[in-house]
This record gives sequence, C-alpha cells and structure tokens, in this order.
Amino acid sequence: MKLNKKMLIVAVIAVIAIVCASSVVSAGFFDFLSGSNGSDASLDGKEVNLAAAASLKNVYDEKLIPMFEEKYPGAKVTPTYGSSGDLQTQIENGLETDVFMSAANKQMNALIDEGLVDNDTNLQFLENKVVLIVPADSDANISSFEDLKNVDGTIAIGDPESVPAGQYAKEALTNLGIWDSIESKLSLGTDVTAVLNQVAQGSADCGIVYATDAKSTEDVKVVCEAPEDALDTPVIYPVAMIKDAKDADAAQAFLDFLQTQEAKDIFVEYGFTIHE
Repeated sequence: MKLNKKMLIVAVIAVIAIVCASSVVSAGFFDFLSGSNGSDASLDGKEVNLAAAASLKNVYDEKLIPMFEEKYPGAKVTPTYGSSGDLQTQIENGLETDVFMSAANKQMNALIDEGLVDNDTNLQFLENKVVLIVPADSDANISSFEDLKNVDGTIAIGDPESVPAGQYAKEALTNLGIWDSIESKLSLGTDVTAVLNQVAQGSADCGIVYATDAKSTEDVKVVCEAPEDALDTPVIYPVAMIKDAKDADAAQAFLDFLQTQEAKDIFVEYGFTIHE
C-alpha cells in the first residue's frame, strides 16, 4: 500500500511537470505563429521606401538592403538614388518616401524646416572624405589640389547647385584660392556617380568625389584628400524618417537596423566612418 501511494505521488508530479512544459511550448508555438520572437515584430508585407544619396547605392544594394530583408522576411526596401538636392526636390514634390539619407545636412535641414522630416529621428550618422581622383592609367602631373591650376583639360565635380559632393568641392577650392582660376575647366555632374564615371572613362582628366566612391572602382586612383582646413564642416550623412511615412513602424525598424553593429561594420567596410 505504501508503495502504491509513492507511485501515485510520483505520477501526480510527472503529470504536473508535463502540463507546465506543455504550457511553455504552446506559448512559444503561438508566439511563433503570431510572428513574435520576443524581440522583432513581424514586418511581413511591409515596404520601406528609401531615398538615399547616390554615393550610398553600392553599400545599400550590395549588402544592407539584402541584410535587412533577410532579417525581416516578407519586408521590402525600395530605394531611390540621386543627388541629395534632387531627392530633396522630389520629396517636396510628393515622392513616396519613408526614410531619407542625405550626403549633407543642407538638404535634410531644408526638409525639416518645411515640416516634411521628423526631426526627432534625425541622426548625424556617417562621415566621408573628399578626394581628388584621376583615371587609373593616368600619368598626369597632379599630386595635390593646387596642381589643378595647371590642368589643361577637364575637371569633373558635382553641380554645386544640387550635389553635396560638388558643394564640398567648391567650398574646398574656394578656401584654397583655386576656384576662380579653374571654374572654366569644370564639367558639372548631376551626381557624384556621374563625376566618378567621367574620370573612370577618361572623359575628364581628374575629378573630386567622396573617398567611398573612389574605393568602389579600380578604374580611378586617389591623388590626395582635401586638406582638413579646406572644408568648413565635415562631410556628414544624416538619416531620418519622413513625417508622413506610410508605415512608421517599418521605417523605424529600418533606422534601428542601420544603427546595429553589423550594419555599421558594413558601412565601414565600404569606406565610411561612423559619426560619434
């Protein structure tokens, strides 16, 4: 009789253990079905429309967008690339955008002033360098920005009216006292990628682009960086959410992803510096 009582107690304890374990498994199972894994909310079927400076195309298309879409199965990122000035104008004219990443604060600040960007999400995120490049096979006697005064051919830069890289180039050349002497030699590109292509293809003797652009191809070589005192401000890339983002949760998830260490490491791999 005593043995049977002990067996009964053991059986009751076993049943209780099974019920508890079943409850835990069931909770996890239903969390799985609902798309919750304890940290990331499901973005299945959600789309993030990204407007980003042309100099960010490679890093986004090749690495970051695929990484985000793998992290959030069913989510989609649709990018639009161009000069930051052109993107600013498109956003002002109704471009469907959720996240804007500019190559300068000028365009971001203009959209903030117009009430189109949520300034609370504005992050001073990346830094870049301005460099002087020549075709990879060039034997031109160019070793510094000062040597641009002696160039007989074409010097390619972004259009300072709309391209941040061109604005930085003009700022550097002006501060170095070179602008007036070379202005007639300039070929103005619609964005920094156009400038890079002009030099890579040899249609321009040299050009001024970002260090990250120069790193993206073996068809050009870097002569030098712009002297630090030639630029009044560092080359900052801000990123922020548009106020009328179609899906604020998806847009915020994308901004959060960009700030993860894995995403930052990719930006550094492509030649950017994280602005602290």
